[in-house]
Amino acid sequence: MSGLRFLKPLLAAALAALATSSVLAQGAGIVKIVVGYPAGATSDTLARIVAEHMAGTLKQTVIVENKPGAGGRIGNEIVKAAAPDGLTLLMTPVATMGIFPHSYAGQLRYDPFADFAPVAHLADFQVGLGIANAVPAKTLADYVAWVKTDPQKNSFYGSAAPGSIPHFFGVMFGRTAGLPMTHVPYKGTAPAMQALAAGEISALSTVAADIRALVQAGRARLLAVAGDRRDPAFPDVPTFRESGFDLVAKPWYALFAPAGTPPAALERLSKAAMAAVQDPAVNKRLVEMGVEPTGHGPDRLATILRADHDRWGEVIRASGFKPGQ
Repeated sequence: MSGLRFLKPLLAAALAALATSSVLAQGAGIVKIVVGYPAGATSDTLARIVAEHMAGTLKQTVIVENKPGAGGRIGNEIVKAAAPDGLTLLMTPVATMGIFPHSYAGQLRYDPFADFAPVAHLADFQVGLGIANAVPAKTLADYVAWVKTDPQKNSFYGSAAPGSIPHFFGVMFGRTAGLPMTHVPYKGTAPAMQALAAGEISALSTVAADIRALVQAGRARLLAVAGDRRDPAFPDVPTFRESGFDLVAKPWYALFAPAGTPPAALERLSKAAMAAVQDPAVNKRLVEMGVEPTGHGPDRLATILRADHDRWGEVIRASGFKPGQ
């Protein structure tokens, strides 16, 4: 009898765990997608579009919570600390997972591999090189030749933030083209665009979608994009490879869950997220907002994250970047 007395708590705990696992697999409660950027940002808009479709698939309420700050790092910290119950997700670009571990080495409060479980790769987006109207270049080759005529004066390029994807993409381009590119950081997309339009900087490494309005207004030109194919929003703009420079960069947005989230819950969430971006109506909306829907599963996302983490690490080390620069 004494043996049964000790077994009862263990049996009760096992049954409770089984019941919890069953609930997570079937879906119950409100699913929260944390976005580490303000409302209206591309990651926020993408999250809301995907959340709407996921709610229908999961038969659950799916909400988006904006937790902006520290370039997206606060959102990561919140999700890392969340209960691994299948009800909290993180929507983030590659920057917080593949770049910040290098550019903020020793300062991050999370590990992209140990603290998160991949859920779904949702979309790629394009980066490119825009130039001011005063620059006498019609092609990327023209621009490189122009910079080389007076590198000390012509090699300055801007980005929306230090330590960002566009910042380090400019470093990659400089290495590929053999140019001594000099980075000029701005505090956000708007001031960077204003500086380019005003001719304060000759070039801007930027997310292609961000410069669309400026290009359409005739206040700047986009010379090339870094995808493996042209951006549908800029069908007349060649890729860097088409322009003679072997350079491809494919930044992305993806969903992650806290480490320890049960496999059944991860599978359910992953299928719902992939179904969202593969839906024709959602797909069309995402293309119109300037991203390329993908819909890869957890294994593919894990492979992409590792490859980009290692690749950007090499670029950042070569740049000599230090936090606070």
